[in-house]
Amino acid sequence: MTSETPQDRLAEPVRLVALADLHFGRHRPDTYAPVLTTAAAGADIAILCGDLTDHGRIDEAEGLVRTLKETMHLPIVAVLGNHDFESGNETALRDVFTAAGVHMLDGDAVEIKGVGFAGAKGFCGGFGARALGPWGESLIKSFVQETIAEALKLETALARLRSTTRIAVLHYAPVASTVEGEPLEIFPFLGSSRLEEPLVRYDVAAVFHGHAHHGQPEGRTSSGAPVFNVSLPLLQRAQPAQPFRRFDVLPGVTHSADSRAPRAD
Repeated sequence: MTSETPQDRLAEPVRLVALADLHFGRHRPDTYAPVLTTAAAGADIAILCGDLTDHGRIDEAEGLVRTLKETMHLPIVAVLGNHDFESGNETALRDVFTAAGVHMLDGDAVEIKGVGFAGAKGFCGGFGARALGPWGESLIKSFVQETIAEALKLETALARLRSTTRIAVLHYAPVASTVEGEPLEIFPFLGSSRLEEPLVRYDVAAVFHGHAHHGQPEGRTSSGAPVFNVSLPLLQRAQPAQPFRRFDVLPGVTHSADSRAPRAD
């Protein structure tokens, strides 16, 4: 016979669904609705991990907003990706999504249904001992400083959360394991291990990112937190019937490395 705490009796799982790299505008608008409708079914909160649009155009953002309103009747948390910056409209793009009720994160945090979400786009630089260092030309130093700034955004967002159940949302990868399968030559442009540092300092239940279309669906931080690459092109190949990631969390529960239990489908 096991003992049951009041928290155990009251806690209900919050059902998350995550996907990335929609690249709205690349394909016909009606091709997105079936995926988004299926993803939203049975979910409590949706997470969109960047590259929401294909060229960062306002008309693409407005088209995606219309589709989201038709298909996802639930809270949505999102970050922008590199494609969303292509036309220099990232501020206006963010405003379009925010006006539609999407929680856009850029060094920000939001708590929904007892679950805390911290998000930033992230940036490049490479992983581990081969990561680019801030040495030499000023252009290289600026490049590395951008990655450091994005990591600080993520850390600031995590620090703001009061919920003990934290979810990190990125576009770029924080670990090398979820970009394996991509050409080695582009590894430095797929993410940075500097983004992993705040994920180790703060206990997170899971990390979601996109960007690596030919990477791996799953990995882990050095502290054991699951990292999910939810790039739509990747998951369309890996699990075509359900090209998204579901993950259940219990609000108010601290997720140690051996207690995280994803519902993987």
